[in-house]
Amino acid sequence: MSTQPGRLDGRVAVVTGASSGNGRATALALAREGAAVACADLRPDPASGGFEGTGVLPTHEQIEDLGGSASYVHADVTSPEEMDALGQHAVDRHGRIDIWVNNAGIVVPSPIDDMPIDAFNKELAVDLTGTWLGCKVAARAMRSQPRIGRAAGHIINLGSIAGSFGNANITAYAAAKGGVHAMTRALATELGGDGITVNAVLPGFLPTAMNRGFWDHPQMLAAILAATALAHPGMPEDVANAIVFLASEDAAWITGVLLPVDGGFSAIGAFTSMVDVMLGMSEDA
Repeated sequence: MSTQPGRLDGRVAVVTGASSGNGRATALALAREGAAVACADLRPDPASGGFEGTGVLPTHEQIEDLGGSASYVHADVTSPEEMDALGQHAVDRHGRIDIWVNNAGIVVPSPIDDMPIDAFNKELAVDLTGTWLGCKVAARAMRSQPRIGRAAGHIINLGSIAGSFGNANITAYAAAKGGVHAMTRALATELGGDGITVNAVLPGFLPTAMNRGFWDHPQMLAAILAATALAHPGMPEDVANAIVFLASEDAAWITGVLLPVDGGFSAIGAFTSMVDVMLGMSEDA
């Protein structure tokens, strides 16, 4: 970690889904800016199918290896008891909670006719209810502690561009993320009087285990990039940098924002544009 004072010195962050992808990049970025980080996940090691490579340290160990302060907590975001325990761990181990990042999520692509109700409910439980539980635990902790900066705390939710546009075969995921977007705005209003900011970051098609299918399909990846204003791939670090900003004093008067981090994919009517590109490709084949 840097020897220079960071923007988040003295702060404590909780990141769910911290072992892989956007969550791992976020935990590392928060730590680089001086925050102590409670890394929560179902396992400490990166998920299979991701882009972390082999032989990498678990996130909390990597932070400690670089001179930062971190811990790992097993946490199922669908369990109220485990989420309460996660919040208590952060306070007991690190002293307080200033930043809470609800990153954990799943997606199970399926046509609606083929999707069992149990699978639909599981996606909602992880992606929507899990975010709600995280917000609840975070708000309770942030209200009860003295402020370090202008804001009493920062809650950052992971939405998705899929929650703002139509995309076939991910109805549960799209519904859950659309709910996260609405929840973010509602809680920004509800918690504003307590000085707590609530914002969401909406990632695009980044190289994570969740998006592996796109990155392993050259034509699909080319279609995505062709429908992106900045026609080059993004990285999980781009999401992490946006979250660091929203967790800092620089964003103390920003709340209720849904911030796409997608290279301009959503700015140009992304899904429609991508379909047009792919249809053109199939006609040329």
